[in-house]
Amino acid sequence: MPKGIEILYSIETKSLTKSFGDLTAVNDISFSVEKGEIFGFLGPNGAGKSTTMMIFTTLLKPTSGKALIAGFDVMKDAKHVRENIGFVQQETTVDEYLTGRENLLLQAKLNHIPKNEINTRIDEVLELIELSDKQHQAVVTYSGGMRKRLDIAGGLLHHPKVLFLDEPTVGLDIQTRRKIWQYIKKIHIEFDMTIFLTTHYMEEADNLCDRIGIIDGGKIQVIDSPQNMKNALGNEIISLVIEKNNNYDSFLAELKNIEFIKKINDEDLKLILFTSNGTEVIPTIFQISSDLGIKIVTLSLTQPTLDDVFISYTGHEIRDDKSKFNRKIEHAKMKRLRA
Repeated sequence: MPKGIEILYSIETKSLTKSFGDLTAVNDISFSVEKGEIFGFLGPNGAGKSTTMMIFTTLLKPTSGKALIAGFDVMKDAKHVRENIGFVQQETTVDEYLTGRENLLLQAKLNHIPKNEINTRIDEVLELIELSDKQHQAVVTYSGGMRKRLDIAGGLLHHPKVLFLDEPTVGLDIQTRRKIWQYIKKIHIEFDMTIFLTTHYMEEADNLCDRIGIIDGGKIQVIDSPQNMKNALGNEIISLVIEKNNNYDSFLAELKNIEFIKKINDEDLKLILFTSNGTEVIPTIFQISSDLGIKIVTLSLTQPTLDDVFISYTGHEIRDDKSKFNRKIEHAKMKRLRA
């Protein structure tokens, strides 16, 4: 990239695809991330999140398409990409037999930070993640949250333009997870950097991200801010479970004709209605069910959440366990390694 040219986007992709044999893990995705943005990939395990991040961090080569990080092509300028990014993997990489400071000193040397700046930068990040008082203790004595904070600190030492966080709070309890969120926000403000993270935690994406890309089965389903996504569904969610009845199809057809209902998810006798006026819609639902002789077992009215958004775009709930798609990817990767 020529000097003096200001880049508009920290991350740009065009038709990015990654296949393992006949299985496509990342399927023709195109999007961009603005400078200074916190952008999240939200999806279940096996959705293609980590594979995409491995391409962005030059650990995997794409099958086709293009990706630019901080203005540099991941294929043509991998060295410059690595110089401009920080990468914190899902599993902690700190050496538990070294002290916190010794771990950061090792990271500083690996990142070729000038000797006269090393101590200052280590002091800076230790204070930022509030581990200054623990820096001379062996990491084996650290809690899971402290180790993750130290991991993140290691990714900040060389002042990257883009910080990649792969499932930054996976395996942590909810209290520790929220504490990590605070540090991520603090880092974002302090360093004014772009942060790209992957997660399958709805609350994490909602709490941290300026914009979210919902990814499932290797494809991006939608990209927008969490609030815009929820607003697009309507102000309220009506969930109802009904008893099996021969008039079910007629009932569904009648519901679709109600003015305030924007969308309906049909999950085998459980209906999710996205509506802009739940208080007016509910009496109409009861009237229709009465006319058709359909018994409503349960009915609830709630505000839309990211869970509802995810279901709306993918047709299923987000999964914590390995999906069928993910098992296929893992099998394809292992098969390729053995070949």
